[in-house]
Amino acid sequence: MDTPLVVAPEEWLAARKDLLAREKEVTRAKDAADAARRALPMTEVTKDYTFTGPGGQLSLADLFAGRGQLITYHFMWRHAESGFPGQDQGCPTCSFLVDSIGDLSHLHASDTTLALVSRAPYASIGRFRKRMGWQLPWYSSAGSDFNYDFHVSFDEARAALEYNYMDQETLQRKAPYIRSGTDGAGVSVFVREGDRVFHTYSAYQRGLDSLLGTYRWLDLTPLGRQRHVTEFPYHDAYDQQP
Repeated sequence: MDTPLVVAPEEWLAARKDLLAREKEVTRAKDAADAARRALPMTEVTKDYTFTGPGGQLSLADLFAGRGQLITYHFMWRHAESGFPGQDQGCPTCSFLVDSIGDLSHLHASDTTLALVSRAPYASIGRFRKRMGWQLPWYSSAGSDFNYDFHVSFDEARAALEYNYMDQETLQRKAPYIRSGTDGAGVSVFVREGDRVFHTYSAYQRGLDSLLGTYRWLDLTPLGRQRHVTEFPYHDAYDQQP
């Protein structure tokens, strides 16, 4: 492996202070972007979406679980309908992200619910959730327009393809893997005022990078991330490797 140069403590300290100045620039830029995100206008969600959970059918408002804010992670599913014949399991890259989610009580204390949503049968979701050992809420959007309206499932028969705010022509050049029948990862944020639900934010692709907790730790190390996010296996697969 490539290791850093070995230098005297004084030289290391000087280099570290130079880096600290750059890190502070990044922090200030992120603070500004975070403030701009909070200041985004919102749009009302007027369509009725139906989800399936452990107790049966739910609305989008039900997913808030009585709280004022809702974060939905659009978890990709691998099955024939999304381009993976013979499979019926969650996406390994989305699984890598969800492995980074910790105890939800801090979010709940901040009047915020976090839930996963997938275009998959609820029975399949329940089986995979048990396999991964996760406790966070996870709902099926199968049969609903939810995934399509928030641009994480693609069907040209329904609408022109759009992902990460790129139209179909741009996607053909920059992301040709986005095509009818496939899914994409994303996160969408909603707020509730009484019975009214509003969409405030959605992000895709590298916009999800900050949610990859394993990367946040690896970024502190000399070896860094070591592999692309799509190269990480399911966490239960490490025990199966020689």
